[in-house]
Amino acid sequence: MTPTMRKVDTPRGVFTVYKLENSIGASVELSSFGAGIVSVTVPDREGKMADVALGYANVGDYDHDGPCAGKVPGRYANRIARGDLVVDGKQYQLAINNGPNALHGGPEGFQNQLWDSKVEGEAVVFELHSPDGDEHYPGNLHVTARYTWSDDCRLTLKLHAVSDAATVINLTNHCYWNLGGHDSGTALDHMLQLNATRYLPTDDTLIPTGELAPVAGTPMDFTAPKRIGEEIKADFAALHYGKGYDNCWVVDNAEGGATWHARLVDPKSGRRLTVVSDQPGVQVYTGNWLEGCPEGKGGHVYHDYDAVAIECQGFPDAPHHANFPRQQYGAGEVYERCIEFRFDANA
Repeated sequence: MTPTMRKVDTPRGVFTVYKLENSIGASVELSSFGAGIVSVTVPDREGKMADVALGYANVGDYDHDGPCAGKVPGRYANRIARGDLVVDGKQYQLAINNGPNALHGGPEGFQNQLWDSKVEGEAVVFELHSPDGDEHYPGNLHVTARYTWSDDCRLTLKLHAVSDAATVINLTNHCYWNLGGHDSGTALDHMLQLNATRYLPTDDTLIPTGELAPVAGTPMDFTAPKRIGEEIKADFAALHYGKGYDNCWVVDNAEGGATWHARLVDPKSGRRLTVVSDQPGVQVYTGNWLEGCPEGKGGHVYHDYDAVAIECQGFPDAPHHANFPRQQYGAGEVYERCIEFRFDANA
């Protein structure tokens, strides 16, 4: 399939929106702002199409939106405690933009940048140069996000980055999913299963304590399919801190390469999303603070818990925890990760 494109004038500049449509009419739209996913339209069990990705009526509203909808945050996705970063013995102070901590690379992180973009065959490729000192991170970093869309409704994102000096890198995609359709209301009735028998407990600012705790016997146990809303109001510290789920799970056997991280099912429509990646962790965020975000597509108003983000990534605050998989890369060392979103529908 050959991607088509349109240009959209915004106060921030001209955004380029690409559309990829497969042989059954299922489609994906991608934006050069934040290298983001704007829409994903896929069939339900009866063949009815719906857009299952949260997004905005006005493309310009992706600029510095609170939810970071659909975009690629960086240079370090998720949180770094107190914005305190040490690389090769040198101290860096990152911007504090989430309580006392640094989040998603800072207020001018990759999610809030206009990326260069191009079509390569059937792929859409976004590129960004992050200069040395960008949001106080060291090293000139070149980043590539490459998306492809298949006839069997697989959206594949390949992330590549390399720096000319030691730095930290943690990239993901922050799309929010509601498999009943982005405008269908709460996602708390979706069934979720995670390939994870451990999770990362946090303090009340959502910074990991360093422990890799078993999920067994807790509301964090999604080893078998479970309704997202079943225990979201349980008297459990992690759920109080984030007003719902906003935690990183430790993917089982992740060191062996790409494996499934999460399965999300909407029982009403039958749509199913399987997320496959080679990342060591998966952050699940149940849209606990969507209220008040920009107006949605078609004029829809989003509310808390109307969608769930499934973010395959390195562990939050890894620079402060020697027992976490490393996220520091040396000069010339290649960061390369893949995330695949597989859509189908059960009978």
